[in-house]
Amino acid sequence: MAMQGIRSLLLLLALLGLWLVQPSSGQSRRYQQFLRQHVDPYSEGGDATYCTQMMHKRRMTVQKCKPVNTFIHEDIWNINSICHTTAIKCKNGQMNCHEGIMKITDCRVTGGSTSPNCRYRAMARTRHVVIACENSEPVHFDG
Repeated sequence: MAMQGIRSLLLLLALLGLWLVQPSSGQSRRYQQFLRQHVDPYSEGGDATYCTQMMHKRRMTVQKCKPVNTFIHEDIWNINSICHTTAIKCKNGQMNCHEGIMKITDCRVTGGSTSPNCRYRAMARTRHVVIACENSEPVHFDG
């Protein structure tokens, strides 16, 4: 029970930190959206409950269930540093993607889930990721 309280507090602090970093400080709206949808540095993620709760808290189940989403469990400096690696081709053909190895949780909606009661399955692991960057900021998770 105490561990759940600690996790809730850490999640609250992480969300507060993301809220405090406003686009007016020079960060693009796409970067802010990337942080909201993909960055959770204070958790190791891992299970279906995590995915279901985070997808709901990060507002990715409002109009429909987002089918797939990946949360990155690294600090923002590690994530931003990917943007300084050699550029590679993105899925859309542009040359603004970069790659690295990150701790992540992949969340996939379960069959039969409908908004707003979306349910997800999870796979936590360390794996190769591809992130699109603009102006040295991550703006899209490409795979």
